[in-house]
Amino acid sequence: MKYLILLCDGAADYPIEKLGMKTPMEVANVKNIDSLVRTSFVGTVSNVPDGMVPESDTANLAVMSYDPKVYSKGRSPLEAMSLGLKMSPDDTAYRCNVVTLGNPGSEDVPYEEKIMIDHGADEITTAEADILIKDIQKKLGRPDRNFFTGVSYRHCLIWKNAPEFTDFMRPHDILGQSISNYLPQEPFLSIQKESYEILKEHPVNLDRIKRGLRPANSVWFWSPGKKPALPSFEEKWGLKASVISAVDLIKGIAICAGMRSVNVKNATGNINTDFEGKGNAAIEEFRNGQDLVYIHVEAPDECGHRAEIENKILALEKIDKEILGNVLDYLRNCGDNFRVMVLPDHPTPICKRTHTIDPVPFMIYDSAKKYAGAVKFDEKHAADTGFYLPKGEKLMSLLVNGCPDSKSERKNYER
Repeated sequence: MKYLILLCDGAADYPIEKLGMKTPMEVANVKNIDSLVRTSFVGTVSNVPDGMVPESDTANLAVMSYDPKVYSKGRSPLEAMSLGLKMSPDDTAYRCNVVTLGNPGSEDVPYEEKIMIDHGADEITTAEADILIKDIQKKLGRPDRNFFTGVSYRHCLIWKNAPEFTDFMRPHDILGQSISNYLPQEPFLSIQKESYEILKEHPVNLDRIKRGLRPANSVWFWSPGKKPALPSFEEKWGLKASVISAVDLIKGIAICAGMRSVNVKNATGNINTDFEGKGNAAIEEFRNGQDLVYIHVEAPDECGHRAEIENKILALEKIDKEILGNVLDYLRNCGDNFRVMVLPDHPTPICKRTHTIDPVPFMIYDSAKKYAGAVKFDEKHAADTGFYLPKGEKLMSLLVNGCPDSKSERKNYER
């Protein structure tokens, strides 16, 4: 048996007036997904426990069968693992976005009164960001405090014996708002302010402005955490697994769980990613003997943060055609039975431009068994099935051990 998990990050949404009060999932032309969903086991699932922040680390941990309440230590340490950074018990990792801050009017205002324009500085290239982060490290780094380049706008600060801190605000939650009510305490605020002075007229940013792009004019800290540790996925499930993602966070989970993390050359984490390359990489992993492949696609989530309705629909259609279509062709001809699970990790509604804690639709297709299914894979039809899984960490059991047939079996999962 082969297993494919297709994780469409942030794909779930709310009805949108411009789409005739439908969601991008309802509107998207996803022929492959919809051909499977008609005989799949379909329902909704909560991947983020009550009381926890609906972040991708929490939700993807759940999908991979790790209880977030036990294993979620913040996304930054997982990203640090993906970057190959060594953490000791007295180290704290912080996500360090490079963001675009602006002024509420035509006049420049103090740092504390600026507006969060873009949490990812127009998805700055990694090459440009690397120059900025290296300059930040040169001027603000210390023997116990070091900045490391990640991917695009996502970077990392490792601080040994860090000062006391409370949780920080996620920059994608305050887009278009004044940062005045969301500033970190000292000394983190001072570092952010110093970074603004370094970056506001940096040659990289002046060139970006000249090209009509937003400058990455400040660092922004959030999601601190200590070194993570996860039980081996292979020991839990008896399956050799690979994870394909452009996002350091997801790669970090894979590394910590002893799964194989696969890099795709032109995978970006946005709408311009190499969708076909991810599908081809999955096929290669199966050919090399892997039992389970987890494909994570960030593009729908980024489109939700950027309020790009058309691109969110396009991302779903590309996932369906360029990833799932090719992998399905392989699975149908490989000689083994297979199961395919498709789902978002959490919603990223266009109207909110951030993550929400709502349940998301999921479907599990079994090549050897037919279920009642649904006419289309979206939020509404999944909810209409009446099956709700309150704990996302139970999803893997459904995929690996098979979905329940009787009402009594279903209730065992719904508790």
